Amino acid sequence: MSISLLNHIRKYIDLDEQEENIITACVQQLHIKKKEYLLKEGQLCKASYFIEKGCLRMFFISDKGDEQTTNFAIENWWLSDYSTLLSQKPSLFYIQAIEHTDILVLTAEQQEVLSKEIPKIERYFRFILQRAYGASQVRTKHTYNLSREDMYRNFLSLHPEFVNRVPQYMLASYLGFTPEYLSEIRKKKI
Repeated sequence: MSISLLNHIRKYIDLDEQEENIITACVQQLHIKKKEYLLKEGQLCKASYFIEKGCLRMFFISDKGDEQTTNFAIENWWLSDYSTLLSQKPSLFYIQAIEHTDILVLTAEQQEVLSKEIPKIERYFRFILQRAYGASQVRTKHTYNLSREDMYRNFLSLHPEFVNRVPQYMLASYLGFTPEYLSEIRKKKI
C-alpha cells in the first residue's frame, strides 16, 4: 500500500523506514468508480487525494448550467479543493472520477499528524503546492496570451497522456472551448 506515494515523496525528501510507516498509517486507500464523486458543491472538503491509478477532474457548474473543468489529476498527482479544505466552508466545486480510480486519502487532520511527527514532510507539501500554483499561473497566462489553437497545441505538448483518457467535452471545457470547436481544431491535425 502507498508505494507510489512513498516513491513520490522520496523524489523531494529522504525517508527512513519509521517515517514510511507513519505515512502509510496516515493514508487510507480508496477505490472510486468511473463517474463517482469524491466531492460535490456545497459539501465540505476534508481531504487531499493522491492518485495511484486513474484520473480525476475538478469542475464547477457555471451560472449558465455548463460544467467548467478546472483541473485534471492522474497518477502521482494530488487533487483537492484547497480553499475549502482550509476554510471548512462549503465547496464551490465537484471532484469526480473520469476512470475507475485508486486513490490515497489524506485528511487534513492526518496531514497535521504527519507534519508533527515528520516535520520535513512540510517541505514535500510545499514543493507540491508551489509546483501546482506555478502551473496555475502559467495556465492563466496562456488563457490571456495564446490563441485557442495554440492553447490546444500547448496542452498536447505538455500533457499528451490526457488526450486519449479524457472525454473530448471535458477537455474542451478545461480549455474554455465548446466541444464542437475542439473537434474543428483536432480535424486540422495541429
